Amino acid sequence: MKSAALKQKALQQRDAGQRASAGRKWAVAIAAFERALALDPEDAQSWLFLAHARVHSGNTADALIAAERAFALDQGNVLSCRLLADIHSGAGRFAKAIEVYTALDPGSPRDHDFWAEYGNALWLARRHREAVDALMQALSLRIDSAIVHHRLGLAFRDLGMSGESAECFRTAIALDKGRIRTAALSLVLYDSRNACDWKNLEADTAALLTAIDTTDDSDGSLLAPFALIALDTTPAQQRRIGELRSRSITRDIKPLPPPQIGAARHAGRIRVGYLSADFSQHATSQLLVEFLERRDSTRFETFLYSHSIADGSALQQRVRAACEHFVDVNEMSNLAVAERMRSDELDIVIDLKGHTRDSRFELLAYRPAAVQAAWLGYPAATGANFIDYMIGDPIVLPLEHAPNYSEQIAQLPICYQPNDRNRPLPEATPRSELGLPEDAVVLCCFNQTYKISPFMLDIWAAILQAAPNTVLWILAWDRHVLVNLRREFDARGVAAERVIFAPKASPAQHLARLRAADLFLDTWPCNAHTTASEALWCGVPVLTVPGETFASRVAASLVTACGLADLACKDAESYAHLAVALASEAEIRQGLRAHLEQSRMELPLFDSERFTREFEALLQRMHERAQAGLPPAPLPAKN
Repeated sequence: MKSAALKQKALQQRDAGQRASAGRKWAVAIAAFERALALDPEDAQSWLFLAHARVHSGNTADALIAAERAFALDQGNVLSCRLLADIHSGAGRFAKAIEVYTALDPGSPRDHDFWAEYGNALWLARRHREAVDALMQALSLRIDSAIVHHRLGLAFRDLGMSGESAECFRTAIALDKGRIRTAALSLVLYDSRNACDWKNLEADTAALLTAIDTTDDSDGSLLAPFALIALDTTPAQQRRIGELRSRSITRDIKPLPPPQIGAARHAGRIRVGYLSADFSQHATSQLLVEFLERRDSTRFETFLYSHSIADGSALQQRVRAACEHFVDVNEMSNLAVAERMRSDELDIVIDLKGHTRDSRFELLAYRPAAVQAAWLGYPAATGANFIDYMIGDPIVLPLEHAPNYSEQIAQLPICYQPNDRNRPLPEATPRSELGLPEDAVVLCCFNQTYKISPFMLDIWAAILQAAPNTVLWILAWDRHVLVNLRREFDARGVAAERVIFAPKASPAQHLARLRAADLFLDTWPCNAHTTASEALWCGVPVLTVPGETFASRVAASLVTACGLADLACKDAESYAHLAVALASEAEIRQGLRAHLEQSRMELPLFDSERFTREFEALLQRMHERAQAGLPPAPLPAKN
């Protein structure tokens, strides 16, 4: 047992540490707490205070050690429990955080904050049903917590309970006037669009855009930039929300020392890393896999930094086998991932997620590589000052659009999107098995329903009315879509039998049924992306209208890369006119299909070898510029 004198000295040091912490003098505080623990190593409070100070100093590794010791000494202390769990959650170790929460002494009181954070950890671990229970406990202790209503909405949303999630988001909107309200507005708008429930669409859209235009830099961490992609927003608004969120989520990040360049760089191949949560059965991997397989491994060494689920799919195995290095970073903190990238001596790192769900692109704020780029996953400016280049092509990213982007524009010569020529091309499913009429022209749209708007439905209804030999085939995600779209088409004078709904299907089943369609009708301002490539692969022409944003120009890039630039119409009127004309001209439709079917392997969109060499040439240009000590600059397409 320690003498009373030693304990008194330890308390004096602990008090000094607390005073330094109050003044945010973290180094002084840490030194004082360490002196206190040298005198009394069994003092749980000093370990807790030390862990707190180390977190604020940015030393999460040592903070974890201190927090574990604090909780081990006093498993009834809810503050120690929460701090240790928070450190694990911050590093993406959500299962470990849940273990900590459940280890709290059963007799310890659990307050609102405990249940709120425990529920959030359960949601992040995708244990949505349990998250609902914990968050309901939090609300039973504080019913007016806007952030808990918001989190409860997220959990209900992932359970497919859209009515309940919308109610939670609207409660959060009513309770908060700041960042939570803006975040909840974006989600309620996204969910209502996904359900094609448009009764509050105009008011919600106006409220969201006003909130974004008036949001300051105080905290944009809850903002959802992806929600703006399908709205009639300007490129400037998309860039602004990206900047707000990027600044907020990287505010406490201090970059690593600059990487070695020039003569000090490692010898050998250019080292390229890709960061994503989608190295699994996901659209990104469907597009990416053959490009990775065709890499020139004599010139490029490739690292995949994956925070994906381990789904064991054949696609995931192909992606992993295609590269020299696969690094599972699910259990690593953002700093640890950045340090691993730096130790791997990357020359270029490419983020594939941007502001989308499960993204960790903010870790690139540590600046682990000399060149950092965004590609493929997020079709808008990231607003991040640590992303040097946005990779596109002359259609999706014209050089004159540079003011809309925080990144420098880097153009591939034809199309920014890779494709996999080894994907299935099954025989067409008979129309009789799909509920489609044999004698009708089948117009289809397999875009996710959040991309559909009343404006698009007005156009489609006009096409159906002007071309009576047609039916429209739409992907229906759930019963809400069926009910709402049937009502909306009925209000536009379209008979129920003219609109046919398709259920979800496996990738191979989807490609087989796509071949039964005659013409794909695209949406805007958010186009079909992977879905458009799938249609073109299956011989189905895609009709689109490019706008001013990246997301509204993707399909134009894809059809142009198939030699069908005329299918990118100048406006809605031209789109409707061409759709009606193609519906009545079987010979022209058959010619378009024959072009896609017969030239499939020669079309630039599906020429994986050409794409890979052009992409590598672009990486080489980025690398050479950095090695010469030059800052990032626009990289126009080179044929």
